[in-house]
Formats: sequence, structure tokens, C-alpha cells
Amino acid sequence: MRAIEHFEHTVSWARAYERHLSAISLAGGFAFDSYAFGRIDRPMTQAVFITYLILAGAMIAVLHALESRPDDQRPSERTRTILIFVAQFALGCLLSGFCVFYIRSASIGASWPFLLCMAGIFIGNEYLRRYHARLVFSALLFFFSLYSYAILLVPVVLGRIGTVPFLMSGAIAVVVFFFYLQSLAVLGHDRYRVARMQIAAGMVGITALINAFYFARILPPLPLVLSDAGIYHSIKRDGRDYQVTTEDEPPRWRALFGTFPVEHIQPGDKLYLYSAIFAPYRLTADIVHNWEWRDPRDGNWVPQQTIRFAIRGGREDGYRAYSSKTAPRPGQWRVNIATAEGHVIGRVRFSVETQAVPPAVTLKTLK
Repeated sequence: MRAIEHFEHTVSWARAYERHLSAISLAGGFAFDSYAFGRIDRPMTQAVFITYLILAGAMIAVLHALESRPDDQRPSERTRTILIFVAQFALGCLLSGFCVFYIRSASIGASWPFLLCMAGIFIGNEYLRRYHARLVFSALLFFFSLYSYAILLVPVVLGRIGTVPFLMSGAIAVVVFFFYLQSLAVLGHDRYRVARMQIAAGMVGITALINAFYFARILPPLPLVLSDAGIYHSIKRDGRDYQVTTEDEPPRWRALFGTFPVEHIQPGDKLYLYSAIFAPYRLTADIVHNWEWRDPRDGNWVPQQTIRFAIRGGREDGYRAYSSKTAPRPGQWRVNIATAEGHVIGRVRFSVETQAVPPAVTLKTLK
């Protein structure tokens, strides 16, 4: 009896401080997932995602079945609160995990609209708890999570990325969600019938939005991750490592404020762009280094050269490769590290200045 009273007291306290607890759990959950989630190709990572998907889907279905009963047989407020909390918790863990992997794979400059949308959905899940009792809201949130997971999973299973795996991800998500909706119809036909048109419209909208992000090259190129990248004056292989020469670079955080390294070269010198890209085990992909120079007259980025190469996944610190540019003209430069379809994995920006004497450089080892 005392345990029940203690539980009810805890639930009442949680409701009173719901807004504060949501903020704490939002930040804490994301920080924990950032630390805890390892490689996307590990079975444990997949098991965690699948467990949360099953838990969220089950809680939404159970709540729907109970809410479809006659008024005198509907669940108590306590039961409803528990089911909503568990469903919200599972969906929150899913969205937090997706944010971790999508951010790892994204170039902020190219993918910020999608990342902003993902963050909005993640935060909305935490603060719109009362809407989880509504079938349309919870079902569409579950569909978005299912779609996001399929985008992560299919390239890992197929060992390739690109348009075909992406479209397969969408097809799998839609088919699985269709059968899930059929189970909801069986568990509570009248309640489902009222909501089905809104769910269908929402499903079409989510599918269209994700596809628009992909074909506009805004969706991050999952599951690729840029592990390291930099601009150097020379580079050579030394056993398993690379020996490079580099000028002093500003701290990485200063790039957020538009401060990029300045490379000093003599006429005819080369600059080298090094990148290390993590890909899951067995995955192969074509990658490009797109060298672009900014025209000072109109501010447009003008393509200068494109170097294409293939990578193979599995190495913990990423597949390493480099390209070079001979006698780059003075001014602002950037190198987009992207997939063959044009989805940007990362970007390196720098400026070039010519001088009569060799620049001061230091030797650095890249593992």
C-alpha cells in the first residue's frame, strides 16, 4: 500500500515539475547518447534502436486499444500517464540517437535545415507530452522514427549508399508502417477510422519532406562520417601513417566566426587536401574532393577541379585519401568532401596568399 502511495506521489511530483524535468532529460539524454552510441554497424547499436522502436510501437498500440474501449472501460489516468510516458521515452531515445548519427554525418553548412527540423521534432517530443494521447500525433512521430531508422539501416545492410538505397529505405518504412496501421485498425477500428485520413496525409507529408531534403542534397549522407580533414603543404605515406607539413592553424572553433587558415605558397607550389571518412564495415562508396575558388567580383564559388576516388568501410578512424591542387590562385578556397551524388560530408575552407620565400611549416603525423 505504501509503495502505491509513494508511486502516486512521485507521479504527482513529476507532473508539477514536468517542464524542468523535460529540459534536464533533453540535455542529459542527448549527452548520454552522444557518449554511449558507437559505430552504426555494431549489432548492439542496432539492437538498441530496434528495442526502442518495438517499445514505442507497442505502447502506442496498447494505449490506442485501451482508449477504443467504451467509456466505462477506458484506462485510469494513472495507466494512461504510464503508457504515454513509456512511449514518449522510447521515441525520445530514438530521436536522440538519430540526432547523434545525423549530426556526425552532416556538414553543418549544407545540412543545417534538416538538422534544425530534426532538433525541432526531438524537442517537440519532450514538451508536447499531452499530444501523445492523440493517435495522429503519436503514429506520425512513430512513422518519422521508423523512416529515420530505415535511412540508417539500409546502407549498412546493403554495403552501399546512393539514390537506390535511399528509395528502398522509404519503401521499407512505408510498408512496415502500413501493416502497423492495419494492426491499429484491428485493435480499435472506430478510433482509427476517425484518424486514418490525417495519418495518411501526415505520412505523405513526411515522406515528401524527407525526399525533398535528399534530392536537394540537404539530408546528411548517412552513414558516412568525416573523421578528419585538413589542408597541407606536403603529404607522403610512412608505413601506416601519413607525414604532412602544415602551417599554424587557428583553433577549430574560430571557423564558426569565419576565421580560416591562410596558406602561404610560392608560385607553382601545390596544396594537398587530406580526408579520413568513416564508413561501416563492407560499405563501399565513391567520394569526391571538389576544389572551389571564390570569385571576389561576385562572391560566387567557381569549380576548379574534382577528384574522385572509392572508399571501403571498416577502418575505425576512417578511409584516408588526399588530392592536390597545383598553383592555386590567391584568394578564398574551399574543398567540399562529398558523395558522388553531391551530398556534402564535410568542407575545408582556407585562403591562399603568394610570397617569395618558402612558408614556415611543421611536420605532423596523421594516424
